[in-house]
Amino acid sequence: MADNKVEVKEFEEEMLKWARAYAKKHGFVLNPDEKQVGNVIKGLVRIESKFGRPYCPCRIRTGDEEKDRKIECPCAYHEDEITKQGHCHCNLYFKPETT
Repeated sequence: MADNKVEVKEFEEEMLKWARAYAKKHGFVLNPDEKQVGNVIKGLVRIESKFGRPYCPCRIRTGDEEKDRKIECPCAYHEDEITKQGHCHCNLYFKPETT
């Protein structure tokens, strides 16, 4: 059981590292609320462990793999949401000036 918790924690750390790198590469920042970031990262890890893909934890899967690819993090909608609202739907990625 302890090994599984260690593996999950390592997977969460890798997912967070990936999210930070993605944000930096695309000119975004992560939400300054570390609790919210942690919740989204935990959700991504849980979903990827269960379904094999990091579907956005804030969106509902249809079960149709082709349709659901649009909601893999970062989802197909995140850039438009960040442009219009200053952040993506799950509050992971933000415009730098809105944080």
